[in-house]
Amino acid sequence: MTASLTVRLAQARAPFVLAIDVGSTGTRAGIYDAQARPVKKFKTKVGHAFTTIANGTSTIDPDRVTAEIRQVVGEVVADFPHPIAGVAIDTFASSLVGVDAGGHAITPCYTYADSRSSAQVNYLKSILNEDDTQQRTGTRQHTGYLPSRFLWLKQTDRHTFEKVRHWVSLGEYAWLRIIGTTAAGTSTAAWTGMLNRREGTWDATLLDLVGVDVGLLSPIAPPSQPLTPVLDVATGWPVLADAVWFAPISDGHSQSIGAGSVDASTMVLSAATSGAMRVLVGGDLDNLPRGLWCNRIDETSSILGGALNDVGRAVTWLEATLKLPPAEELAAMIVADPVPGLPVVLPWFSGERSTGWVGEARAVLHRVSAATTASDLYRATIEGVALSYVRMLRDLVLVAGRPTEIIATGRVTADIPGLMQVIADASGVPVTPLTLKRSTLRGAALHALPALAPDVEPAAVPKGDTFVPHPERLGYYQRRMERFQVVYDKLIAHAN
Repeated sequence: MTASLTVRLAQARAPFVLAIDVGSTGTRAGIYDAQARPVKKFKTKVGHAFTTIANGTSTIDPDRVTAEIRQVVGEVVADFPHPIAGVAIDTFASSLVGVDAGGHAITPCYTYADSRSSAQVNYLKSILNEDDTQQRTGTRQHTGYLPSRFLWLKQTDRHTFEKVRHWVSLGEYAWLRIIGTTAAGTSTAAWTGMLNRREGTWDATLLDLVGVDVGLLSPIAPPSQPLTPVLDVATGWPVLADAVWFAPISDGHSQSIGAGSVDASTMVLSAATSGAMRVLVGGDLDNLPRGLWCNRIDETSSILGGALNDVGRAVTWLEATLKLPPAEELAAMIVADPVPGLPVVLPWFSGERSTGWVGEARAVLHRVSAATTASDLYRATIEGVALSYVRMLRDLVLVAGRPTEIIATGRVTADIPGLMQVIADASGVPVTPLTLKRSTLRGAALHALPALAPDVEPAAVPKGDTFVPHPERLGYYQRRMERFQVVYDKLIAHAN
C-alpha cells in the first residue's frame, strides 16, 4: 500500500475496521482506520488457486478458504492494541457452496469461472424472456450466475442437490463457520443473478424455475444491518470482542467504492486477469441496455457495469505464444500513433461476457497475413481489449451519462500502462490509474465505515498521472470499432 495513504498506528484514527478480501489468487486482511487508511504493518496474505479442469471445472475448497480467513485474521489482530469496531469481508462474486443440516459444506465452492452449466444457460435462454429477466434482476443468463448452476447441479448430482439444506456464497459459509450466523450482503445476492433489484429480495420466478426454495437461501442484509456473532470470537481474538460483523459483499462492489467511485461522474475500470467497467448510480434504473448488468448494493444504490473475461489473460496468451520483442519496445509501440492495416482482434480467449453475453465465443484474429508480425498481433490485441472496454462505455453512457474521468485499477494498469492510453484515445475520456494497491480490500473497509463512523470523511485515494486522449487518434479508433463490430456480427453474434 502506498505511503501517501498508509498511516502509522500512532496517527491512525478510531474506530478501526478489520477488512478481509478473498480473491481468485489469495485471501488478504488488513486493518483500516476511520478515514479508510490502511494501518501500517497490520496486513497479511495467504495465497491459493482455483482447481481447474479442461471440462470447465473451476472450484476451491470452502473449508480451506475458511481456514485461511482464520489465519489472516489471527495474524493481523495478534498485536493490535486497540478494540476493533467492525469486521467486513468481500469475496469473488457468484460463488456457491452447498451446506448440510449440520452447517458443513457438502460441495466444493463453485466459482464464477466454472462454465460447466453452458447447456443449462442455453436452455434458460430458450424458455425465458431474457429482456424481462434482465430488467428485473439486472443480469442476463451466463455460466457465471447461479440459475444455470443450480439447474446443472440438479441434473448432474441430484442426490447431493437434495441433501443441501442451505445454499450460500463462500463469504456466507465462512461467517457461518466462524461466527455461527450468516447473511448475504445485498451485492453478494445481486451478483448471483437471482436478486430482484427493485424489491431487494430473492427473485421468486427464478427460484421456482430452478427448484430452490427461498428458505434454503440466506436472508439479505444491507450494510445498515450488521450481524452479531453467535459463537465466541473474543477468546481467540480479544480485540474483536465488541466488533460488529458485516454480511459479505462482492469484490466488484468493494473495488468500485475502494477506488473512489461516489457518483456517475467517475467510472471505475478494472484490469487484471479479467476486467470490468463500473459506475455507481442511485435509485432504480429502467430500460437497462442489453449489454450491461445492474447490481443493487444497498437500499438506495446500485452498480451499473459490464465485464470482460480476458484482459491480463489475453496478454499472457500473447507472451506464451508469440516471439515478442523486448518489453520496452512493446511499451513504446502501444503509446505511439496507431498504424492502419493491423488485424482486428476480438480478444475472447475464454468467452464473451459484456456486451454480447456469448459465453462460448472464442478469440478471433481477423486478416492475419504472412506479413503480420508478432508486434502487429500484440498491438492489435491490446486494441481489441481497449475496444471491448469502449463498447461497454458506450452502453454505460446511455444510462449514466458521459463521465469526466475513468479511474483505472488492477495490476495490468501498472504492467501495461500503454493500454490505458489506448483506452483514453479510443474513448475520448481521460484515464487516471490509481497508485493505491488493494483498492478492493479498502473497499471492504469503506463498506462498513458509514455505519461505524458516519461523520468521518474518507481520505482521498492517491492517483497517478492521467492519460489524456489524443483527439487526432479518435477517428482511427472509430473506424477500428466499425470493423470490430462487422467481424463480431458475422462470426460471434449469431451464436447468442
